[in-house]
Amino acid sequence: MTVINNPVQIAECDGPCFENGPEACDCGALMTEQHLITPPPELVASWGNSSPVDFFDAHWGYEQYIATQAANWGANQELEACCEWVQAFADWGDLLRQDRRPKPPSLKEQALATLESADGSEYPVISTTLTADQHALIRRALETLPDG
Repeated sequence: MTVINNPVQIAECDGPCFENGPEACDCGALMTEQHLITPPPELVASWGNSSPVDFFDAHWGYEQYIATQAANWGANQELEACCEWVQAFADWGDLLRQDRRPKPPSLKEQALATLESADGSEYPVISTTLTADQHALIRRALETLPDG
C-alpha cells in the first residue's frame, strides 16, 4: 500500500490510488490542489492541542472545536482579503473590518450597561438588585481601577 504524503491528496477509493500511488489514480476522487484558504498543519495541530474537549469525546466535540477554529480562521483570512481589496478602491477597509469584527465592549462599558439594566436602576431608588453574575462583573471592573 502506498501512503499519500501530501495531506491534500485524499483518495476515497481503495483502487490504484492506494496500490500504485496517487499518480495512478483514475477514480476522480483524488484532490491534487489545496484550497487557497487552508490553515497550515501546524496551526491545526495547535488547535488540537488547545482544545478544551477531549480527543475521545463521543459527541464529536473535539472535531467540532477544530472545525470551528478553522472556519473562524478562514473567515478572518477572507475578511482581510476583502479589506485589502476595498482599501485599494476606497478608504473603507478599516470600516469594513470594524463592522464585521467589532471589538467586545470594555469591562467599564459592560459594568455601566449592567447597572443601567439592573432591577431598581431608575434613579432615585433606595436599592438596586443585582444577580451574582452582574455583581461579579461590576467587581471585576472596579478591581481594575487604580487605588486612590
